[in-house]
Amino acid sequence: QVQLVESGGGLVQAGGSLRLSCAASGRTFSGYTMSWFRQVPGKEREFVAAITWNGGRTDYADSVKGRFTISRGNAQNTVYLQMNSLKPEDTAVYYCAATAVYGGRMYSPNEYRYWGQGTQVTVSS
Repeated sequence: QVQLVESGGGLVQAGGSLRLSCAASGRTFSGYTMSWFRQVPGKEREFVAAITWNGGRTDYADSVKGRFTISRGNAQNTVYLQMNSLKPEDTAVYYCAATAVYGGRMYSPNEYRYWGQGTQVTVSS
């Protein structure tokens, strides 16, 4: 059973930090791009950040650049999202996802075969 499981969400004050984790299991994700998306009710699922399997390349949405950092664990079966200087507009359900592509198509949630269940991040003012 292929599974991605997110954790680390919660309630924080504006300006605070959270670290999200995504644990992958059930298959090898060698060569895959691992990404974070987020979604607010009534809005499209939004690309946040991506990282290649070996960690050599990363990409971020403009809205989080300079505040969020995506990284892989030593075994490369775990991906993290360090979120600093959080703003109320960062409030969303955050999802981990995996795709075999890297490049323009990775910004679309339709390109992702595997998804986690999501973890809620709420930033209060």
